[in-house]
Amino acid sequence: MMRVSGLVALLVGGLAALPALAQCSLDKVALRGPFGQVAFSVEIADDDSERAVGLMHRPSMPRFSGMLFDFHSPGPRSFWMENTLIPLDMLFIDETGVVRHIHHRARPLDRTPIHSGSDDIRYVLEINGGMAETLRLQPGIEMQHPSVPADRAVWACE
Repeated sequence: MMRVSGLVALLVGGLAALPALAQCSLDKVALRGPFGQVAFSVEIADDDSERAVGLMHRPSMPRFSGMLFDFHSPGPRSFWMENTLIPLDMLFIDETGVVRHIHHRARPLDRTPIHSGSDDIRYVLEINGGMAETLRLQPGIEMQHPSVPADRAVWACE
């Protein structure tokens, strides 16, 4: 019994330490909320041509990976899944890094518009479909990334 509880403590302690390993860098997005913290390796789509292609034509994406769309200023955002082969969760994030809306499990190849739900969205983080639910992500959680201006960020890079 001691071995099992020791192993559980090691695993829980090790998992709790994982977010601390994530450094604030362009290829990482950290999220925090009541669930704790989690980090994703991301590609950045921050110009019109990169945003137009996004994650299209990819047959899969590794767990804890995603794409961060940066529109450089707040506004209403709308996405669709044309030519996107994998289901995605979309986190719509304001310019302070606060998640305002989550669209769960967007259907591959669907042309139905997916709206941001508000007019003040600067970022959209796309992750594998179902991850938001698995990790208990919800509106109000906070994102840390170097593109969020330090003077506006609720969780600024140090």
